[in-house]
Amino acid sequence: MNIYFGCDAHKRYSMFASMNERGQTGRPVRVEHTRAMFREFLRGLPPGSPIAIESVGNWYWMIEEMERAGHEPRLANAGKAKLMMGQINKTDKLDATGLATLLRNGTLPSVWIPPRDLRDERELPRMRMSLVSVRTMLKNRIHATLAKYMIEIDEVSDVFGVKGRELLKNRLAELPPYTRQSVETQLELLDEVKAHLDQAEKEIREVVKTTPAMRLLMTIPGVGPILAVVIALEIGDIARFPSPDHLASYAGTVPRVRSSGGKTSFGKVRSDVNRYLKWALIEAANIIMMNQRAWSGTHLGQLYLRLRERKGHAKAVVAVARHLAGAVFWVLKKNEAYKEPQRSISSSQE
Repeated sequence: MNIYFGCDAHKRYSMFASMNERGQTGRPVRVEHTRAMFREFLRGLPPGSPIAIESVGNWYWMIEEMERAGHEPRLANAGKAKLMMGQINKTDKLDATGLATLLRNGTLPSVWIPPRDLRDERELPRMRMSLVSVRTMLKNRIHATLAKYMIEIDEVSDVFGVKGRELLKNRLAELPPYTRQSVETQLELLDEVKAHLDQAEKEIREVVKTTPAMRLLMTIPGVGPILAVVIALEIGDIARFPSPDHLASYAGTVPRVRSSGGKTSFGKVRSDVNRYLKWALIEAANIIMMNQRAWSGTHLGQLYLRLRERKGHAKAVVAVARHLAGAVFWVLKKNEAYKEPQRSISSSQE
């Protein structure tokens, strides 16, 4: 008789509940989060036990231990699982039992578990993304400080380029002493972040092998070598997505829909999505936007310009990212390079 396990994981411990095929539950067990105790508990379970665990922040090491022990971990979407349990009260035992119940019934809202090597490789582009965010924050702070004191450098388009930095250095004396010190410190941090970014990109090129799928992704407008790596590693096997709409939803490029009484409204895009894949698609859309002269005659370039007039820049970029998600799906699904659409998209599709 099969036994199903639910694991309600926390930072310092996990609560395990069991349920057999007849729906009979066993005594819940609390397992402290030390490698030794976790491994000892897993060794005592029947071989190949299915274990449902929510996608909490520290699931990597627990999944690895379950796989190493020969069990079958199933990662669950935490938000959807809570709704499907339908419990009024909340305790560790109830949550663990609820996960075991969903697993037994075959209704567990499962999340893809990438292979161990892929989980490790994905940290390289994810780290790079974090560094890019830090770089953007520092640049924005410096721009804001210069604006406060009416310091404009119009001779260059990028004040952080080689010539721009030289011009900026000559203008720092116009700032009050402590403000100047703040900007100089941020410029030093910016140089450090750039060095780490260069190192991260070097490691990505050395560690992550360029696959045929990545080469196909680079034929999509706005997608270069780095974004191709991010998209490929975050998607994994495209076969797990039945349609381009599913991929677009997973990537967070589809707005929430409210339809009732014959009225339909669209809200913001969802937050419980793969934010790394979303970042990559938005970044590709921004690249198209920033190079409008080069992309103006293309389908996506025209889409951006058309939607920007009606809905503004932000919504236009997300809409382009949505269509990029569709392009990614078909490029990987058909194993073919990107082809420019023959027909323009109707307003209903936008």
